[in-house]
Amino acid sequence: MVTAQLIKTARLNLLPLSVSHAEEMASVLSDPVLHTYIGGAPDSLAALRSRYRRMTAGSPDPAVSWLNWVIQLRDSGLAGTVQATIDGSVAEIAWVVGTPWQGRGIATEAARALVGWLVQQPVDAIVAHIHPENRASAAVAAAIGLTATDEWQDGEIRWRRTPQTR
Repeated sequence: MVTAQLIKTARLNLLPLSVSHAEEMASVLSDPVLHTYIGGAPDSLAALRSRYRRMTAGSPDPAVSWLNWVIQLRDSGLAGTVQATIDGSVAEIAWVVGTPWQGRGIATEAARALVGWLVQQPVDAIVAHIHPENRASAAVAAAIGLTATDEWQDGEIRWRRTPQTR
């Protein structure tokens, strides 16, 4: 089983998720626009605390690792999340950056750091699923070395990075 560890970049700390992050993250994730491509609505503080409790408890399947981080701008505070689920030798990743922090390269910097950390773990492939109209996330995926495939899952395009594309 793999566990989340502190990851640092030039501007960011990726902090392993804690239930104590819920209050600040409820504000970071409060814009309904963030749900344009993923559906749903922002979680209430209570719902976010409950979700973070489940996430930090870990996967009920011992062969699957749930890895979650909050993105901390060292000079200000929390700005989003990155996550990876490792199942076998495949890591599925995702990222979200709060609306006020978008357009500053934070998602790319955080996702690049996550991928850099993941390639040091026992994974053979890294994948992400991105809505075909989400150009910002597609740009992040391309910047971190993922390539769009012709595979679809739940209306999203599967992007993939294999050891050959490192």
